[in-house]
Amino acid sequence: MLRSRTEDMWWGMAVEAPDPPALARFYAELVGWAVVHEEPGTTVLATRPDGSNFVVFQQADGYEPPVWPPLDGRQRPMMHFDFQVGDLDSAVAEAEALGATVAEHQPQSHVKVLLDPAGHPFCLVRDDG
Repeated sequence: MLRSRTEDMWWGMAVEAPDPPALARFYAELVGWAVVHEEPGTTVLATRPDGSNFVVFQQADGYEPPVWPPLDGRQRPMMHFDFQVGDLDSAVAEAEALGATVAEHQPQSHVKVLLDPAGHPFCLVRDDG
Protein backbone atom coordinates (compact mmCIF):
# COMPACT_ATOMS: atom_id res chain seq x y z
CA MET A 1 0.00 0.00 0.00
CA LEU A 2 1.21 3.51 -0.70
CA ARG A 3 2.41 4.79 2.67
CA SER A 4 0.98 8.29 2.20
CA ARG A 5 -2.44 6.94 1.21
CA THR A 6 -5.21 6.83 3.79
CA GLU A 7 -8.56 5.05 3.58
CA ASP A 8 -10.49 8.32 3.16
CA MET A 9 -8.65 9.25 -0.04
CA TRP A 10 -10.35 8.83 -3.41
CA TRP A 11 -9.23 6.61 -6.26
CA GLY A 12 -10.30 6.18 -9.84
CA MET A 13 -9.43 5.03 -13.29
CA ALA A 14 -9.60 6.56 -16.74
CA VAL A 15 -11.05 4.98 -19.86
CA GLU A 16 -10.31 6.37 -23.31
CA ALA A 17 -13.27 6.75 -25.63
CA PRO A 18 -14.16 8.34 -28.95
CA ASP A 19 -17.34 9.78 -27.37
CA PRO A 20 -16.85 10.08 -23.57
CA PRO A 21 -20.37 11.29 -22.67
CA ALA A 22 -22.03 8.48 -24.62
CA LEU A 23 -19.82 5.77 -23.14
CA ALA A 24 -20.23 7.18 -19.63
CA ARG A 25 -24.01 7.15 -20.01
CA PHE A 26 -23.88 3.54 -21.23
CA TYR A 27 -22.16 2.48 -17.99
CA ALA A 28 -24.34 4.78 -15.88
CA GLU A 29 -27.42 3.01 -17.25
CA LEU A 30 -25.84 -0.45 -17.10
CA VAL A 31 -24.79 -0.41 -13.44
CA GLY A 32 -26.40 2.69 -11.94
CA TRP A 33 -23.31 4.88 -11.51
CA ALA A 34 -24.02 8.61 -11.27
CA VAL A 35 -22.64 11.21 -13.68
CA VAL A 36 -20.92 13.67 -11.34
CA HIS A 37 -18.92 15.87 -13.69
CA GLU A 38 -18.86 16.79 -17.36
CA GLU A 39 -16.70 19.10 -19.41
CA PRO A 40 -15.64 18.97 -23.05
CA GLY A 41 -13.83 15.67 -23.63
CA THR A 42 -14.38 14.35 -20.11
CA THR A 43 -17.26 12.72 -18.23
CA VAL A 44 -16.89 11.36 -14.69
CA LEU A 45 -19.02 8.67 -13.03
CA ALA A 46 -19.00 8.05 -9.28
CA THR A 47 -19.03 4.31 -8.56
CA ARG A 48 -19.92 4.88 -4.88
CA PRO A 49 -22.49 7.25 -3.42
CA ASP A 50 -19.82 9.15 -1.46
CA GLY A 51 -17.86 9.84 -4.67
CA SER A 52 -14.66 8.30 -3.31
CA ASN A 53 -14.32 5.95 -6.29
CA PHE A 54 -14.81 7.08 -9.86
CA VAL A 55 -14.29 6.31 -13.52
CA VAL A 56 -13.29 9.09 -15.90
CA PHE A 57 -14.19 8.72 -19.56
CA GLN A 58 -11.85 10.91 -21.58
CA GLN A 59 -11.58 11.89 -25.21
CA ALA A 60 -9.17 9.81 -27.28
CA ASP A 61 -8.37 11.25 -30.67
CA GLY A 62 -7.51 8.52 -33.16
CA TYR A 63 -9.21 5.96 -30.90
CA GLU A 64 -8.78 2.38 -32.06
CA PRO A 65 -11.09 -0.13 -30.35
CA PRO A 66 -9.44 -3.18 -28.80
CA VAL A 67 -9.82 -6.61 -30.34
CA TRP A 68 -11.25 -9.54 -28.35
CA PRO A 69 -9.73 -12.04 -28.12
CA PRO A 70 -6.34 -10.33 -28.43
CA LEU A 71 -4.58 -10.65 -31.78
CA ASP A 72 -0.92 -9.94 -32.53
CA GLY A 73 -0.46 -6.61 -34.23
CA ARG A 74 -3.89 -5.27 -33.17
CA GLN A 75 -4.92 -3.05 -30.27
CA ARG A 76 -5.17 -5.31 -27.21
CA PRO A 77 -7.72 -4.77 -24.43
CA MET A 78 -5.86 -2.84 -21.74
CA MET A 79 -8.58 -3.04 -19.10
CA HIS A 80 -12.04 -4.40 -18.61
CA PHE A 81 -14.85 -4.26 -16.09
CA ASP A 82 -16.28 -7.37 -14.42
CA PHE A 83 -19.83 -7.18 -13.03
CA GLN A 84 -21.39 -9.96 -10.97
CA VAL A 85 -25.01 -10.68 -11.92
CA GLY A 86 -27.73 -12.96 -10.62
CA ASP A 87 -29.26 -13.93 -13.98
CA LEU A 88 -26.75 -14.03 -16.80
CA ASP A 89 -29.23 -14.24 -19.68
CA SER A 90 -31.34 -11.30 -18.53
CA ALA A 91 -28.23 -9.22 -17.75
CA VAL A 92 -26.91 -9.86 -21.27
CA ALA A 93 -30.27 -8.82 -22.75
CA GLU A 94 -30.27 -5.63 -20.67
CA ALA A 95 -26.71 -4.77 -21.77
CA GLU A 96 -27.58 -5.42 -25.42
CA ALA A 97 -30.62 -3.14 -25.14
CA LEU A 98 -28.26 -0.36 -24.00
CA GLY A 99 -25.93 -0.87 -26.97
CA ALA A 100 -23.52 -3.65 -25.97
CA THR A 101 -22.75 -6.54 -28.29
CA VAL A 102 -21.93 -10.12 -27.31
CA ALA A 103 -18.36 -11.07 -28.25
CA GLU A 104 -17.92 -14.11 -30.47
CA HIS A 105 -15.25 -15.64 -28.22
CA GLN A 106 -16.72 -16.87 -24.90
CA PRO A 107 -14.11 -18.69 -22.79
CA GLN A 108 -16.31 -19.68 -19.79
CA SER A 109 -19.89 -20.84 -19.40
CA HIS A 110 -20.64 -18.68 -16.32
CA VAL A 111 -19.16 -15.52 -17.91
CA LYS A 112 -20.35 -13.54 -20.90
CA VAL A 113 -17.89 -11.24 -22.60
CA LEU A 114 -19.58 -8.24 -24.17
CA LEU A 115 -18.27 -5.19 -26.00
CA ASP A 116 -19.40 -1.74 -24.91
CA PRO A 117 -20.39 0.82 -27.57
CA ALA A 118 -16.72 1.91 -27.92
CA GLY A 119 -15.54 -1.70 -28.30
CA HIS A 120 -14.05 -2.23 -24.83
CA PRO A 121 -14.70 -5.76 -23.55
CA PHE A 122 -16.48 -6.17 -20.23
CA CYS A 123 -17.69 -9.29 -18.44
CA LEU A 124 -20.97 -10.22 -16.82
CA VAL A 125 -20.26 -12.99 -14.34
CA ARG A 126 -22.82 -15.32 -12.82
CA ASP A 127 -21.68 -16.40 -9.37
CA ASP A 128 -22.08 -20.16 -9.12
CA GLY A 129 -20.80 -20.16 -5.55
